[in-house]
Amino acid sequence: MSLGLIRTVQKAVTYLNPEEVRRDADYPLAVSLNAATPEAMWAMESYFCPPSLSRTKRDQVLEILHSRRNPDLEIYEAGMAEIPKHAFKFDLKDPEACVRAILKKRADLRIVLARHLMPFREPVVKQLIATVAKENALFSVATALPDVVPLISLPWAIGEFATDTAFLTMNQVRLAFLVAAASDHPIGYAEQKAELASILAGAFGFRAIARQLVAKIPLGGGLIPKAAIAYAGTRVVGLSMERLYRTGYAYSQEERNNAYEDAFQKGRVFAGGMVNKLKKR
Repeated sequence: MSLGLIRTVQKAVTYLNPEEVRRDADYPLAVSLNAATPEAMWAMESYFCPPSLSRTKRDQVLEILHSRRNPDLEIYEAGMAEIPKHAFKFDLKDPEACVRAILKKRADLRIVLARHLMPFREPVVKQLIATVAKENALFSVATALPDVVPLISLPWAIGEFATDTAFLTMNQVRLAFLVAAASDHPIGYAEQKAELASILAGAFGFRAIARQLVAKIPLGGGLIPKAAIAYAGTRVVGLSMERLYRTGYAYSQEERNNAYEDAFQKGRVFAGGMVNKLKKR
């Protein structure tokens, strides 16, 4: 491992401030639940505020669900006589449809929704992992094909980073902040020092893993494998973080290896489609 690589990654990480993620996570969410009967209200409350939560957390969530100020979201039991056009309908037989509709129209609230309301957590964390994994795959293509840079949008300017590893690692650190926020865990360098140390260690072992994966591809190397490796490494970071915050245990080394295999295949499919689209443009 070169000292230059270490310094490059350290410099890249300094660009990233977790304060923006904290602001999204700490937003004072207000929701208004509306139902025709006490039984329906209980069902809605139980869905968004399951009994498995601690008493303290349940009190906090119930306060959010019955906010007295101007609500960010109004949710009505489907079938009620008068439902405002801007409100979301809650079907007691298909509550997930309400979650999907809210995330589609109010993506700006996804972090704080996942942080406090359990039904939003899994889909939001999946979205976050998929988005950042795709960003890193796209970055890998962009650095190999500089002519496509004007055609794509990434969270930071490519020219700021001396190596792929620096950008990919910084985006994985950003993903760690986002997953922690959505999982109702503390956010920041000090608060997540163990998790971030794991990401940095993984960055320095990234080339070895890449060589192992590329060796399994006929003829080896190439643009698509490079993007697939970036995708796979990022996806595994996200999945391991999600497991850690959900259960208290991150992936074992064997689980990480297996997850890399699966994520690499998904990355190849995504990268292949992405490269074909760029060629057409």
